[in-house]
Amino acid sequence: MADPDLIRRCPRCGTANRVPADKAHRRARCGRCGTPLETGPTRPLSATEGSFDTDVLRSPLPVLVDCWAAWCGPCRALEPVIEALAERYAGRVRVVKVDVDDSPGIASRYGVQGIPALLFFSDGRLVDRMVGLQPRQAIEERLEQVLAGANRST
Repeated sequence: MADPDLIRRCPRCGTANRVPADKAHRRARCGRCGTPLETGPTRPLSATEGSFDTDVLRSPLPVLVDCWAAWCGPCRALEPVIEALAERYAGRVRVVKVDVDDSPGIASRYGVQGIPALLFFSDGRLVDRMVGLQPRQAIEERLEQVLAGANRST
């Protein structure tokens, strides 16, 4: 059975674009406005100090960064929510996980003192944050605010 096609929303105009699953590795562009589409995995990316600038600060999409640690119970409780958000917002928001034990420089750089901490980036800038275990609805509301701000700036 063939893999299902991927539907990716254009971060610029919002058009739903069908991307054949067997061609998701190629660069795709919106059929309406030509904006590049994110066709990568719908699971959160793992960023390190070496990849953070590329994965987050240079992302063409707004980014939700989940700062977490393996030993943190609330972080583990938030994990299914983060994975669901990565799936739901695929193509509109990049979702990235940063293990603060493995990448303490990132935590220090952005003043992360408690985890889980969610950092919201748009155009390479930190625009919002949430600390502690949060309900999915509250995170989605913040994501929508970030997306609305990103759409106004394009």
